[in-house]
Amino acid sequence: MSLDTVTAEQLGRFHPLASLGKAALRELVPLCHVERVARNLDPFRMRDWEGQAVFLLKGQLKLEVADGSVSVLVGSTGDALLPLCGCGHEPVATRAITAIELLHFDEDTLDIFLTWDQLTAPARKPSTDEVETADWRNMSGIFALQNLTQGVFATLPPAHIQSLFERFQRVKVKRDQVVVREGDPGDFYYLIERGRCQVTRRVAGDQLELAELAAGDAFGEEALIAETRRNATVTMKTPGVLLRLSKADFIELLREPLLHRVDFAEAARRVAGGAVWLDVRFAAEYQHDGLAGAINIPPNELREAVPMLDRGKDYIAYCQTGRRSSAAAFLLSQRGIRAFLLDGGLKAVAAAKERKAT
Repeated sequence: MSLDTVTAEQLGRFHPLASLGKAALRELVPLCHVERVARNLDPFRMRDWEGQAVFLLKGQLKLEVADGSVSVLVGSTGDALLPLCGCGHEPVATRAITAIELLHFDEDTLDIFLTWDQLTAPARKPSTDEVETADWRNMSGIFALQNLTQGVFATLPPAHIQSLFERFQRVKVKRDQVVVREGDPGDFYYLIERGRCQVTRRVAGDQLELAELAAGDAFGEEALIAETRRNATVTMKTPGVLLRLSKADFIELLREPLLHRVDFAEAARRVAGGAVWLDVRFAAEYQHDGLAGAINIPPNELREAVPMLDRGKDYIAYCQTGRRSSAAAFLLSQRGIRAFLLDGGLKAVAAAKERKAT
């Protein structure tokens, strides 16, 4: 059986997958594997299923469990809708009465996904027509399955997950509405649930378009991370829905957990092991004193560059002081790329070398 023959509808029959929405199930489909086992064989003697959640998709399987009871399971029905192993229990012995097909995928991936699903479902009704609690299952992009299971979101403590989505507000916005204005102090971090917006900056008296953002994209983090004023204006091009998080909540629940700071010695050790220096300054700065082997991507170009980065690599972001690179490291981290921040930037490195020299 090929992977594309497993559908979201099929996955939704099994427990605890049945608790997930259709969009979540569709994201799980590419991570599923199907294993054929011939009649009279014991699939649990053929291979080690440790770390896998296994379900009987097709055929009949004789199953003996620890208490000595024996049952015959029929694929995708009755007790076969529960995992054969994983999720806390293992069979003692099995035998394929007919040729069978087993559906399996990584148990940790399932557990992370179920954790987010259970802890972030809306706990209360909206208090007004304009602001309501966010439901992460309606979102895409930032909180796609890949980022939840492989990125740093997978490392957030469960308590942070629950608090994060209790504090997100869901806000309806109109076409041409200015959400963020250049020069204003930072107040909220935003995720786009629905709609498109335009990012512009005033250059020599004219408004220069920097980017167009769509569902799943985020904005507003730079001012909150670097403690500066807004460096661009964000205007809605269509009606939409935004998820916003206050500055204090953003710093507590997202910025600090997602910013992994390293000193120069640790950063150099990681680079020697295959990590990549990421210089986020302007090209002229980079050319003046960029670190050997570094790639140069300024923050305003980083969103577009993300798809071209190697997700198998670690990136050590740096700038002169750490302000710009902190925003860059956060942006990469929230998109599931392993990123670290050179603490204090090149100034801190230079100061440390001076102290050592004296």
